[in-house]
Amino acid sequence: MNSGAKRSSEKQFLAAGTTSRLVVMGSEKTQAPPTAPLPETSAPGYSTTVTDTTLSEALIILRKRRWVLLAAVGVGLVYGIFKAQTQPKLYESYGRIEVRSGSSNEYKVSAVEGYNSDTASKMLTEVAILESDSLMLSVAREMDLANNPDFLGVKGPVAHSDINDNAVRQSTVHRLQSELKIQLVPKTDIIRLSYASRSAKLSADIVNKVISDYIHRSYETRFESTQRVSQWLSSQLDDLKQQVETSQEQMMDLQKKLGVLGFDPTHNQISTSLDDLAKAAGAAKLARIVAESRYRVLSGMEPNSIEGMLGAPQGTALSELSQLRSQIATQRAAYAQMQATLGENHPQAKAARAQIAEIQKEIDTEQNRLMLQAKENYVVARSDEDQTTAALEEEKQAAYKLRDDLVEYTLRQREFESNRTLYESLLQRLRTAGIQAGLESLEIDIVDPALPSASPRLQPQSTIIITALVFGLIGGIVIAFLMESLDTGLRTIAEIESVTELPSLAIVPRARRTAADDGLNLSTAQRNISVLTQPKSQFAEAFRSLRTSLMLSSVGHPPQVILFTSATPSEGKTTVASNLACILSQGDSKVLLIDADLRRPNVHHRFGLNGKLGLTTVLTNSSSLEDALQHIPDAPNLDILASGPVPPFPTEMLSSGAMRELLERCMAEYAYVVIDSPPILSVTDGVILARASDAVVLVVRHGKSSKHVVRRARDLLLRAGAPLTGIVLNAVDMSSPEYYGYYGYSGYSYSSLDADSWEPQTSPADKTRESRKD
Repeated sequence: MNSGAKRSSEKQFLAAGTTSRLVVMGSEKTQAPPTAPLPETSAPGYSTTVTDTTLSEALIILRKRRWVLLAAVGVGLVYGIFKAQTQPKLYESYGRIEVRSGSSNEYKVSAVEGYNSDTASKMLTEVAILESDSLMLSVAREMDLANNPDFLGVKGPVAHSDINDNAVRQSTVHRLQSELKIQLVPKTDIIRLSYASRSAKLSADIVNKVISDYIHRSYETRFESTQRVSQWLSSQLDDLKQQVETSQEQMMDLQKKLGVLGFDPTHNQISTSLDDLAKAAGAAKLARIVAESRYRVLSGMEPNSIEGMLGAPQGTALSELSQLRSQIATQRAAYAQMQATLGENHPQAKAARAQIAEIQKEIDTEQNRLMLQAKENYVVARSDEDQTTAALEEEKQAAYKLRDDLVEYTLRQREFESNRTLYESLLQRLRTAGIQAGLESLEIDIVDPALPSASPRLQPQSTIIITALVFGLIGGIVIAFLMESLDTGLRTIAEIESVTELPSLAIVPRARRTAADDGLNLSTAQRNISVLTQPKSQFAEAFRSLRTSLMLSSVGHPPQVILFTSATPSEGKTTVASNLACILSQGDSKVLLIDADLRRPNVHHRFGLNGKLGLTTVLTNSSSLEDALQHIPDAPNLDILASGPVPPFPTEMLSSGAMRELLERCMAEYAYVVIDSPPILSVTDGVILARASDAVVLVVRHGKSSKHVVRRARDLLLRAGAPLTGIVLNAVDMSSPEYYGYYGYSGYSYSSLDADSWEPQTSPADKTRESRKD
């Protein structure tokens, strides 16, 4: 019996080693357990590759959420059929109008020439006016649409509603705007209006009424706008007229003050006086220069050459001096002759000499008189120049004093001219505005009036159904991906490895008990430990893969003390630890399973054992280890150490020296020690035991554990220096799309085995009875 079990264990071990997906990963991606506490910011050396979202992953998501997708498509189909069968019969009428520039633009008051330069902007403006609330309200009030059953889409009479009520007004205008379609005909100035309702006549009447009110509004608003401009111009003209009159009066007052004649400020009394004085000053200066020159010349000449150097007109004093000089010359000649003939003492000679002296005296007197006359002329000329220059300076000072008045006069004149120009321009505009006021209505022409439609407008039922199906499919896809994004549970290996940065050691499927097993007389251990009753199942194969991954997690020295823990309760760590201990005990190795969860122990319940003796009694020396160990017939190499009575201080007991001594003794006696510990985030017992273990396995339940919880548990273990080996994904639904075919090889491995196989086909109950006989 033992040899057969050994051969079976060896073949199962080889099968697990050849089929496990984590064998290569265990040798290439895992790391040796750390021996020293890691700093708070450290991370495991295991590197993972986060797979990007691909089409295949999207298809997996859609397959997993297929019921949501099918429900959305079904709702869309039902809605599409309902809409196709119940769509109303609507009669659509349309009309077209042309909005052109008009002949009155040349008379417009303001600078509106640019209004027609951008045709597209003008047409969009007209469309917005057609869709305006005021125009829609005018149409609804005139046609009493709030009380029209065909407009409201109801049959029979309706209760009277007042359009002035806010709710009625808003709903009526909104309905009219939503049903009225306004479109621009491309590359034209034509606007197309259409309306659909249950009544053909109502549709045509609404379109025609909208066109009529739009034309009336266009004429009325533009006429009122022109009238407002005219009124404003009239008021402005009155103010400008008063300003022009005031400016003119101020300018006339300054003209009188400045002595300006007419409207030319350059011709005034001051400027005329300045011109005359300037000319007189120039003439006086010239006369003074001439007189001074004559005086300087005469004073510097020889007396005998005065009459030769300065010519004078006949009859002047200068000619008399010449006559005297001629007489003295004649007398001197006669005197010389007399002196020669008669002698100096002759009376005639004496008389001639006296006459010459008299003439010489007259010549000297005349010369002195000429010199005095030239000096007097010079003095008079200089005095005339001084007086003329002084008068000119006084006139200049007077002109300077009036300069500010002249500047003010210029400003007043400019203000007057500006006001007069603006007044004349606005007066012309006002006359033009009076002509323009009645011309704007010609800019809108009706191209096609709306006529009642002969047949209703119906959409193809297939189009409605297909559209609803497409929207339902899109909505289902959006909801499926939204639910997937909001799901924080860890479901795939890629997600777990990405979050924890740890290798996945095994994937444990959800255990399912068949109807044949329920009909057998099974023990408690056989009912709870599936690997004992279903050795060929996917569940058992997963634990063989876990065993292989743990054996290969550290090269040369496989872990001896293996701790199983989880982030939160109900993750399945007790199930994993119990089943793995049974798998490890199927060979020749002795295995010890310790229930270290001293708060909520469960191992003895799984195996149907007594929980009165266990770990707590051994640590408190209430019993020996040999007395506390328990066994089951289905696993002869497995010893189980239950938790014992629940102590008041579990943490202090697990961190005591007695616990360390117990582990050292167990390591010496057993090949493998499997420990089931409490959840990490609930209590700190698991962290204490993790430091004394060779390998720590974090159990994560499929779809239950959230990302931040698992990441927090991993960080606690790493900061405590625990040799965190990897994770085990527990309770996986193998029928889910992401795990479809993951254990497909198991059918090939065991499904063809029959009675002729080398392994006997006996029931678990027969095996139990045979082991008891031995």
